[in-house]
Amino acid sequence: QVEVVESGGGLVQAGGSLRLSCAASGRIFRINAMGWYRQAPGKERELVAAITRGGTTNYADSVKGRFTISRDNAKNTVYLQMNSLKPEDTAVYYCNANLYTSTLLMPKDYWGQGTQVTVSS
Repeated sequence: QVEVVESGGGLVQAGGSLRLSCAASGRIFRINAMGWYRQAPGKERELVAAITRGGTTNYADSVKGRFTISRDNAKNTVYLQMNSLKPEDTAVYYCNANLYTSTLLMPKDYWGQGTQVTVSS
């Protein structure tokens, strides 16, 4: 069993900051990439930022320069620092972890339950 749990969402005014955290726990052999996705009402889920085990990062154009993703491999945790937030950043943010539960199995994607981020204008 693997569990992925996000925390840190909430309500913030435009221009403000929030920090999301996500921890993976359970039967984990090794985590590959971890990432943050978001889904706004009526829209498809989209990639916000991702980070490889070695620390290579990738960002959506809409958040470059405002959001920073980081991870702590020892804690199986990924973070998303969100600065200069805009109303269009309002969405449910989901954490994703691509990981091995065993050396005998292929890696799989595991998702958190999501955390709401609301940015007021």
